[in-house]
Amino acid sequence: MDLQFSGDIWHWRGPAPWYFVTVPEPECVTLRSWSYASYGWGMIPVVARIGQTEWETSLWPKDGRYVVPVKAHVRKAEQLDEGVTVAVRLAVRDQGLTARDQR
Repeated sequence: MDLQFSGDIWHWRGPAPWYFVTVPEPECVTLRSWSYASYGWGMIPVVARIGQTEWETSLWPKDGRYVVPVKAHVRKAEQLDEGVTVAVRLAVRDQGLTARDQR
């Protein structure tokens, strides 16, 4: 399953700070229908893409929705910072398979 959406990058300043993009509610509804793909704490493994940068990660459940963690190497490669609106593409992946295996 592939999803595309846009969202703003935000910074969580907790004990382990991270940058995220929140998945819009309509796409969250679709993701919930794929709950069989989730593991521990409701995380969903995906291949994410912003711009020309693709990486493997997992969506985190937060406040009834999902968030995409945006790794430092992605922010650096795409010259991104907090508050920037980005187009995100997600491909839900089967557990145990890498992005390369699924192509």
